Amino acid sequence: MAKQEFQTEVSQLLQLIIHSLYSQKDIFLRELISNSSDALDKLKYLTLTDDAFKSIEFDPRVSISFEEGDKPTLTISDSGIGMSKKDLQENLGTIAKSGTKNFLSKLSGDAKKDSNLIGQFGVGFYSCFMIADEVEVISKKAGKKEANKWVSDGKSGFDISKSERDEFGTTIIMYLNDEGKEFASRWKVEQIVKKYSDHIDFPIFLTYNEIDYDDKGEEKSKKEKTDQINSATAFWKRSKSELKKKDYVEYYKTLSSDNEDPLDYLHSNAEGTLEYTILFYIPKKAPADIYRADYQPGVKLYVNRVFITDDDKELLPSWLRFVKGVIDSSDLPLNVSREILQHNRVMAKIKSNSVKKVLDKIKTISKNKEKYSDFYSEFGRLLKEGVYQDFENKDALTELLRFKSTTEEGYVSLEEYVSRMREDQKSIYYITGTIEAALRDSPLLEMYREKNIEVLILDDEIDEIIIPSIPKYKEKDLKSVNRSGAADELKEDADSSKEKELKPLIKKIKEVLGDKVKDVKPSNRLSDSPSCIVADENDPTAQMQEMMRAVGQSGMPEVKPILEINPDHEIVQKLKKVRKGKSFDDIAILLYEQALLQEGVKLDNPAGFVKRLNSIMAKSF
Repeated sequence: MAKQEFQTEVSQLLQLIIHSLYSQKDIFLRELISNSSDALDKLKYLTLTDDAFKSIEFDPRVSISFEEGDKPTLTISDSGIGMSKKDLQENLGTIAKSGTKNFLSKLSGDAKKDSNLIGQFGVGFYSCFMIADEVEVISKKAGKKEANKWVSDGKSGFDISKSERDEFGTTIIMYLNDEGKEFASRWKVEQIVKKYSDHIDFPIFLTYNEIDYDDKGEEKSKKEKTDQINSATAFWKRSKSELKKKDYVEYYKTLSSDNEDPLDYLHSNAEGTLEYTILFYIPKKAPADIYRADYQPGVKLYVNRVFITDDDKELLPSWLRFVKGVIDSSDLPLNVSREILQHNRVMAKIKSNSVKKVLDKIKTISKNKEKYSDFYSEFGRLLKEGVYQDFENKDALTELLRFKSTTEEGYVSLEEYVSRMREDQKSIYYITGTIEAALRDSPLLEMYREKNIEVLILDDEIDEIIIPSIPKYKEKDLKSVNRSGAADELKEDADSSKEKELKPLIKKIKEVLGDKVKDVKPSNRLSDSPSCIVADENDPTAQMQEMMRAVGQSGMPEVKPILEINPDHEIVQKLKKVRKGKSFDDIAILLYEQALLQEGVKLDNPAGFVKRLNSIMAKSF
């Protein structure tokens, strides 16, 4: 058969893997064994649920052997579901999964980090070309009579031809290159399997030659021997009392293809009305696809140790998509479908209880400020999603939120904020925007700084959507200082008299600005700045309007801001004496435009702004 070319992305991928991950060569064996385990899982499920496969004698195993010498080889074989000719073409010649293409853009050049991406993006098979000049894959799909052989050097494409294989399953033969010769070794294979694959739920056998030596160290006899080299038990079903932290860490690395230790984990067995086991891990770092619509869920579902699915996004709410692990239930049917899972009461209860367990674990982590700061930097945005989406757990999630502050270093909780409030303070204040430094210098904070009132700094763009869904905390209103009414309860008697004095000036400024603003008001929140803009209580802020436009909501009606001016500022005091005319108009518009700029709003006419500014500057000399 004529040689077939690799899909363009596969060719790129092969070159990048071979040249980027050479210092992490061990991972090829981890990935191939993981693929074999997946194939065994699929066939095990079919033999239990599909009449067409129930007659198959299922003897699950992964077998490894090697040949030393001048032409060393390493062979991995499994008795799993196998692949047809079409499967070989699609699985080994193309990248069908859209997310996998993203792997190419995620490579960082750090071999250790990039080796994690291999497993996350499902491109593990290609890692075998790091250690082999040529690879043969002989496979026979369960229920089919024909076997096929796929052959490639990882460079010029691949051939597929008919082959022979007595049993269904897949055999991979790697013709090792100079870099891969070390893997034709019993000790090397055992070491890697113990490190990465000991907890695979199927036996892994290694065939090798056992050599006896005489007193002079010369070979006396040689016999072939086969040993099981992994524990082959469902790790999550083992008693917690017999497991050590090291065991949990090793299993996490097998499960997640992450070279880093997890941040934390929880292991729980429920008995009684419902019987199920959960083993969940919280990674140290967010997965690369965490904010993609086609993210890969991290939790696998088993029924009585039978693998059911690892791509169902309903097992946990989407805000917990960073969690890796296993749910194993005795109360679900083996042939449970995705549709059944969505409406199954047993699954709903398991899901609800699992969420509470994860929340309890996160709460425990939060008691360690440094550890929780690391967690929140990676996953805080997802907790905010939970506050918005998950009504059942909204209160618990609100307690876990953390914010930057105008008075404290690092993150603070709402509980900590309330504990520091002045006795006469009625509300919790916060400011929203996208640039922390700009928010800290915002004129909107001047009054609060003078009165020594703490303000929370919300510099994540989704805060504008999330935080308004928490109107109160412990009977205290949450108020945005970006809005006009936030300063009302802090007004003093002197502010009222200043308002009366400013009425004529405000009237003239309104006439100049016209429909650029919703209103012009004297401000009691400014001390150093001459002006600021705020949103009316029920209007979207300037930041929210920018966000809406960025996501394509260009047709929404334009909402006008409220301009506030500082009665005590030198510019405002001098402006009271300026007659209406071009100079007055220029200054009034500049007060408005500089307030827009401080809020991060783009000016409609920057050239006009510069012209007005130059005119005023010229008159000041």
